[in-house]
Amino acid sequence: MSKIHRIFGALALLALSLLIACTTTVAVAPPPTPGAGAGGAVSPSEAGPSPTPLPTRTQFAPGTLVIYHAQTGDTLPAIAAHFNTTEAEIRAANPDLPRRITTFPPGYRLQVPIYYKPFWSTPFHILPDPLFVNGPAEDDFDLEAFVARHGGWLKNHEEYAAGATRSGADIIAYIARYYSISPRLLLALLEYQAGALSQPTLPEEKARYPLGYADPAHRGLFLQLSYAANLLNDGYYRWRMGLLNLYELRDGTEARPDPWLNAATAALQAYFAQMLPADAWREAISPQGFYRTYVALFGDPWQNPPPPHIPGGLEQPPLRLPFPDGHIWSFTGGPHTAWGTLQPFAALDFAPRSGVGGCFPSNDWAVAVADGLVVRSENATVVLDLDMDGNEHTGWTIFYFHLATQDRVPMGALLKAGDPVGHPSCEGGRSTGTHIHIARKYNGEWIPAFGPLAFNLEGWVARAIDDVAYHGLLQRGSRIVRACECGSPETQIQAGSGR
Repeated sequence: MSKIHRIFGALALLALSLLIACTTTVAVAPPPTPGAGAGGAVSPSEAGPSPTPLPTRTQFAPGTLVIYHAQTGDTLPAIAAHFNTTEAEIRAANPDLPRRITTFPPGYRLQVPIYYKPFWSTPFHILPDPLFVNGPAEDDFDLEAFVARHGGWLKNHEEYAAGATRSGADIIAYIARYYSISPRLLLALLEYQAGALSQPTLPEEKARYPLGYADPAHRGLFLQLSYAANLLNDGYYRWRMGLLNLYELRDGTEARPDPWLNAATAALQAYFAQMLPADAWREAISPQGFYRTYVALFGDPWQNPPPPHIPGGLEQPPLRLPFPDGHIWSFTGGPHTAWGTLQPFAALDFAPRSGVGGCFPSNDWAVAVADGLVVRSENATVVLDLDMDGNEHTGWTIFYFHLATQDRVPMGALLKAGDPVGHPSCEGGRSTGTHIHIARKYNGEWIPAFGPLAFNLEGWVARAIDDVAYHGLLQRGSRIVRACECGSPETQIQAGSGR
């Protein structure tokens, strides 16, 4: 054989090898099953699970098809982002996928083309998603009794926060309620970082900053825990939206989330990356870190875990605009945070038409977007429970904020779509003008205002612009209304008319 034939033969063999590598489906081992822990509340100092051997990820040839089983709340755009691929490539590898997909059924088997990026973090799964949110899994949890049974400093802690003197348990309940994060998760975090349930006194160096965020604007338990909840939600919902792809560690190094992670684990990895030195981060996200503390307090979360809280094919029920038929309001805020300052961008803002700028008393009414039962009415807030079971943790709920105290609908009121809920105002926090803020939750999870399950109000569908808070639009047919605080005619929508 001539030299040139040998060269072409070698090139052909190389091309064939690459073709096989790029089209072969690789079955990747599932995440390790965390060690079993004792049930019930035990002292965190007791022995936890032994270290679990972790699988290692190989470097995949570009476009290698790997097996992925959908996890609760997964969407096609997010899966594509996690594996550094595209929705089109996933559809090509899975031709039976329906044209419209909101959320995947948990366990749904997909072939996903993967494009490897270096520096993946551990694939160890810390916590199931239903135990991250303040959802159905929290129904049987008695927070006050749990804190009272432990001898840590949290039991006797009090401080003035959110307009009242609050106990440690009350602070956790407040943060859990408004951020919609599991109170058990918050307790485990306080125990892991500050010994809240096991140490009788808070060490002097942690008295001002129990979670270690040494910022004078965040002194005390309430503000420290608010900061933590804000970061946790940001990580959780950025993973949900496919926006979390890098952890910047405090030693200047970087790590990437393993593509097979679930949202709760990614959120905890992101949180500890910002709160702890790099070595402490690696320990915190290992079987011997935060997971060990959670097991000691509540048992192994992976043994008989709660059922998935986000079903496959989730759809928003029909919702009307949150102001009366025939009335014209301005669309003043595109997708932005539901509560806090970061993700999830689950809320929209509307303001009544007025010749007065800034904050002013309004006689206009915000109205119920659907039939429902009022399960919370406090602090400029109303929560409307659409399945009317009286439980904010279950089913679809609508969160209203910046409602005036005067005439605000009381808890327990049964409303029909279009019934008054309250007057728009500036009450409840920072605000540049009289308006209402509205967001959705399903089984305790905030639903982003844009994306596969976008807000749809009388056919007006929300879109984000460049993933920037408050930048967004509503579209109905060919008409597009862009959000602006200016209240110009271009931002105005009339309820009940489609205009």
